[in-house]
Amino acid sequence: MEAIYIDKHYNLVIECKQGSKKACYELYRLYSKAMLNVAFRIVGDIAEAEDVLQEAFVDAFAKLKDFRQDTTFGLWLKQIVVNRSINMLRKRKLELVELEDGHLENIADDESWDDEDIQYQVARVKEGMKLLPDGYRVVLSLYLLEGYDHEEIGQILNISENTSRTQFLRAKRKLIEILNRKGTVS
Repeated sequence: MEAIYIDKHYNLVIECKQGSKKACYELYRLYSKAMLNVAFRIVGDIAEAEDVLQEAFVDAFAKLKDFRQDTTFGLWLKQIVVNRSINMLRKRKLELVELEDGHLENIADDESWDDEDIQYQVARVKEGMKLLPDGYRVVLSLYLLEGYDHEEIGQILNISENTSRTQFLRAKRKLIEILNRKGTVS
């Protein structure tokens, strides 16, 4: 038997499927800020993230009749936003180099984060992430912020799981270099 997830916005989804513009607007209002953040973390440009957001909602509303509640509306919409964001990056000619299994680097994971001034550190990390190359930022965002595993990232980006892992490790190392250079990590 197929699992059905009923989230707190189930009735709005039903009303939207029935053609209610008010329900569609309410879904947009409820999810737009979070989805804009998802898009921005991936594409790294607010104007492009806004474009992604609009396109994702247009897609979602057009395909709403196909939404079967096998997940929550928010997760379903997030998948659309992530895919749209990846497509935006591909338009920018995102290139992730496929690596052979034997070329994975062992990168030390001995950096420690101080728990003081967490908000300050989070803000600095976000700023540092903006300086990462697109490929690094995308994998890092999908893994750390969006919760995808390397197998899922590989499928989304059409790369191997090992390439995803390598991109993540390199992104992490590059981010630490950026933060150390700016004097934000001790």
